[in-house]
Amino acid sequence: MGIGNLLTRVFFIIVGAVLMAVGLELFLVPNQIIDGGVTGISIISSHLSGWPLGIFLFVLNLPFLVLGYKQIGKTFALSTLLGIIVMSVGTQLLHSTPAFVDDVFLAAVFGGIVLGIGIGIVIRFGGSLDGTEIVAILLNKKTPFSVGEIVMFFNLFILTSAGFVFGWDKAMYSLIAYFIAFKMIDITVEGLNDSKAVWIISDNHKAIGDALLSRLGRGVTYMHGEGGFSGDEKKVIFTVITRLEEAKLKAIVEEQDDQAFLAIGDIHDVKGGRFKKKDIH
Repeated sequence: MGIGNLLTRVFFIIVGAVLMAVGLELFLVPNQIIDGGVTGISIISSHLSGWPLGIFLFVLNLPFLVLGYKQIGKTFALSTLLGIIVMSVGTQLLHSTPAFVDDVFLAAVFGGIVLGIGIGIVIRFGGSLDGTEIVAILLNKKTPFSVGEIVMFFNLFILTSAGFVFGWDKAMYSLIAYFIAFKMIDITVEGLNDSKAVWIISDNHKAIGDALLSRLGRGVTYMHGEGGFSGDEKKVIFTVITRLEEAKLKAIVEEQDDQAFLAIGDIHDVKGGRFKKKDIH
């Protein structure tokens, strides 16, 4: 990794961790709203013990940091360590700062937004601010449950615990903050373009490819395939579009071959090549 890329990664991990600290100390914690994962456990532990939140955020994440080093690698572990240190110190420095809002609903909404953006930035640049996902990845290998299902189970348990500690109304506000943060993480990590990868298998591949190029302005790549049952050679068309172009692409494919096989999937990043749309007249 070049020095420029390293400095960029460090800068954005620090920015993301600071935003996480702001979301916690200026929105959620003063209004007794929690997040999921280790962060939620840390908020509850800090409330019950009276100890600073930053201590729990750092100490409780350390075991998961070791697991991350063993399972994912050194770069991830160091990036995560930097983020956790900045987040922990940030919460301590901001603890005596008055909350931005006293309205619990507004705190849940805007706290969730700031929190989600912060976490998303750190994830996008190769780190993490919560160890729950690492545990979920490890358990996923030994149980029939998906990573998402395991994380959801942990968070439901933690958010339910908030009902006993802070009251059930605060637990419901915590659910709102958690949902908003979850969506903001997706938006931050994946971006707003919502790029989609498209695979098309058709005997009329040339006509479809030409139509996509001339009418949609998207370049296509022809790949060689082989039918699993028939053993016949197949041409697979691959292209990348935005979410807004999906309906038009489906119409073009159906017009050229209503029996064509079509698969569309979400992708996070598109770089290089000729993804930029060609002008069409």
